[in-house]
Amino acid sequence: MSTAFKGRDPHLVRRVTCIGAGPIGAGWAAYFLAQGYQVTSYIHDPGEETSLRQVIEGAWSSLTEMGLREGASMDNLTVCSDLASAVADADFIQESAPEMLPLKQALYKQLGDWVANDVVIASSTSGMRMTDIQTDCKTAERTVVGHPFNPPYLLPLVEVVGGERTAAEAVDWAAEFYRIAGKAPLVLKKEIPGFIATRLQEAVWREALHMISNDEASVADIDYAIVNGPGPRWAIMGPCLIYHLGGGEGGMKYCLEQFGPALKLPWSRLDAPELTPELTKKLIDGANEAAGGRDYSTLNRQRDAGLIAIHKARADIFGRD
Repeated sequence: MSTAFKGRDPHLVRRVTCIGAGPIGAGWAAYFLAQGYQVTSYIHDPGEETSLRQVIEGAWSSLTEMGLREGASMDNLTVCSDLASAVADADFIQESAPEMLPLKQALYKQLGDWVANDVVIASSTSGMRMTDIQTDCKTAERTVVGHPFNPPYLLPLVEVVGGERTAAEAVDWAAEFYRIAGKAPLVLKKEIPGFIATRLQEAVWREALHMISNDEASVADIDYAIVNGPGPRWAIMGPCLIYHLGGGEGGMKYCLEQFGPALKLPWSRLDAPELTPELTKKLIDGANEAAGGRDYSTLNRQRDAGLIAIHKARADIFGRD
């Protein structure tokens, strides 16, 4: 049973607190800075500040190319290692703490006590249920999942869903805030493990692991197939609309009539394979070979450049919001 929630005007949000200094937490901080917000980044250990700022600085050139909003500046960042101080004046909180349920439950217990009751607290969790996270939070009605895709400073998707004690108004508020902040929020119909996009991604990942484990394909083969096949199509229309288009004038109906029987063929191995030492070695060796000597920074820049190009191409085709 949820309690009603009334939040601040999402158009008037000015101060965002990002909890966590990893790639997601730092990526969120970079994004909100680029949107002109005042950002406080909470770090558990003061020693994390260097890596936090490195991620933000690395993202800034890409964000600049995408277009900064008025008032955007890295000078609007405050780094804080005292949680109570970090959330004291927040208009919105994006939590990206490590994916450990007891840690998140303890964190939300504190946030429930310290954060003003009209402030939404959103978790970047990639698969945990907010119902489980909010267990010990006394103001659980304003806690939601706001799951981004990495890198959160470039990919627009945010999956939004509440828990059993979350107020519907808080979910609506979060979706509206993300829209105002330039994101593409997707409000889930119900709370499901892994949400939508991650589950689809994991299905492909499981199939890839099986093929690699059985020596049916290499790491390079898997990536080559996606990059030069379904990947570009999905970036434009998504798998369902692509199938609809694949049916020609007959659309999805014709496509299902033609290809529906193939669903019964023994192609798929959707059960997760055992991550044996042998499979682990194949993945690590294959990934290093596929990287071709490119270090993390180089791969990161190349990925970002590609994402920017795709974003611009989509905008040219479908228009800009």
